[in-house]
Formats: sequence, structure tokens, C-alpha cells
Amino acid sequence: MPDRVTLVEVGPRDGLQNEKGQISAADKCTLIDRLGAAGLPVIEAGAFVSPKWVPQMADTAQVLAGLTRRPGVRYPVLVPNDKGYAAARAANVDEIAVFAAASETFSQKNINCSIAESLERFAPVMAAAKADGVKVRGYVSCVAGCPYEGAIAHKAVIHVTRALLEMGCFEVSLGDTIGVGTPARIRALLKDIKAELPVAKLAAHFHDTYGQAVANLTVALDEGIRTFDSSVGGLGGCPYAPGAGGNVATEDVVYMLNGAGVDTGVNLDEVVKIAWWVSHQLGREPVSKVAKAKKAVCSL
Repeated sequence: MPDRVTLVEVGPRDGLQNEKGQISAADKCTLIDRLGAAGLPVIEAGAFVSPKWVPQMADTAQVLAGLTRRPGVRYPVLVPNDKGYAAARAANVDEIAVFAAASETFSQKNINCSIAESLERFAPVMAAAKADGVKVRGYVSCVAGCPYEGAIAHKAVIHVTRALLEMGCFEVSLGDTIGVGTPARIRALLKDIKAELPVAKLAAHFHDTYGQAVANLTVALDEGIRTFDSSVGGLGGCPYAPGAGGNVATEDVVYMLNGAGVDTGVNLDEVVKIAWWVSHQLGREPVSKVAKAKKAVCSL
């Protein structure tokens, strides 16, 4: 086991964008600030996407304006194209994320274009980001399976991942968007990817539809992945992936890693408190078993 891993908190973006309930920009600022205070080093703060399709992210500029940025904490935002990038720069963002899919059908359903066309859209974004000194992270969706196509060939995942790295992404997060991966399937996928691409530039993003996310994360850790996406309270899913469960809960990941002697720099009890707080704002309870089990001992 490694001594330390990096967690990328995606709850304020990937989590909230698929929640039926909405919370105010002020509450989003509170959420992000509390996550930073709990030790999360990277917090995805929002997305400059169409408010027509993702209304939960319509206030991203307002959220960014209201943040008190902590030294050493990164606050990336998701952008789909050059228009989104311009909005991000106007909000003084210094790190962005772009997203592609390993499935042609999912790409069409999600962003209304082919994989090749999506990569072409990123070209001006990548060029502008390089000129501006803005870091770019990449996402690849549906690496373990697609809600429309089923199993996805490993070579398709490798192709898109390589393209994003060659375009200038400093890291690419491999997303099991609908949570169908199992430890054996994830290990086989990662072994094939590692044979062609540097594992140091890969991250993993698991959803917990079938309760396999933590097990899959353990396999990814064993295969050399050192950066993982997670979402406080298990918020989220995917608006264009029918049946997708929420993201793996940050508190579940921290609990597992603490037990393995792996440092994250994250205060577990504080994350549990945040999970209950944000879930309350959304009118429900956290889905995480760790959050529920520790509720009584965390002085909420």
C-alpha cells in the first residue's frame, strides 16, 4: 500500500448536478469551504455548462465569486467547449476539466456529438488553457460499461485516454459512470491501460450502483492509481446514464484508506458531518453506510 493518496472531491459538481433537489449558491460556498477545512485538497467547484440541460450548475460563477479560497486547495470547474472556457476564465479559474466518453452512443446522448467531434471541440480549449497557464484534467466516461452499448472495449478507453493526454491533460480520470465494474474487470482494464499509458497520469472515478465502488478502488490502488474521485455523502449519479448510482462516498473511501494505513489528509469525522449537513439541505439522508454508522459519534 502507498503511504498517501490524493482525493478529488466532486460532490459540489458531479454530485449536485444530478440531485433532484437544489441548494443555494451560498450553501454551495459553505459546502466547498467546509470540505476544504476538512482537508480535501481538490474540490470540483462547479461547471460552465448549459443551464438548460444542467440547471443545478447555473450559479457556478456566483459560487466562485463567493468562495474564500484556501491556500493549497485547488478548485477546478468542468467546461465543455471554448464558450465554457471563456466563462471559467472570467471567473478567475486556474484549473479546468474536460470530458469525453469511451462509448459513441453515450457521447451522442451526453454531449450530442461523436467521440472524435468531442475531442475536436477541446482543441481550442486546450490551446487557450496552455497559453493562459491553466491546468486541464480529463475525464473518460463509461470505461467499464455503457447504459446503451453494454461492455466497452479496452482499446476504446485507451484511445480516448491517450488522446486527452496528448492534447495536454495533466491527468485523466477513468470513470465507471454507471457503476457496473467489478474488481476483476477493473483489474483487467487497468492492466491493459498501464501497458500503453503511464499510470502516474491516471485517476479513478467509481460509482456505487452495485456496491462495488470501494472494492474497485482497492484494486485500482493495488494497480498503482494514486488519485481518486469521490463525493461527500455519495451525492450524484449521471443525468445521461439511466440507473446509475451515486459516486463513491468520500467518507467511505477515507474510512477504508484509514484502515489500510493510507494517509489522505482528510478528517473523517468532519466529512461525516458535512455529509449529513448537505444531505439535509437536499431533504434526504446520506446513502453512505459510514455516514450513518458514525452519525452518533460525530456530534452533528
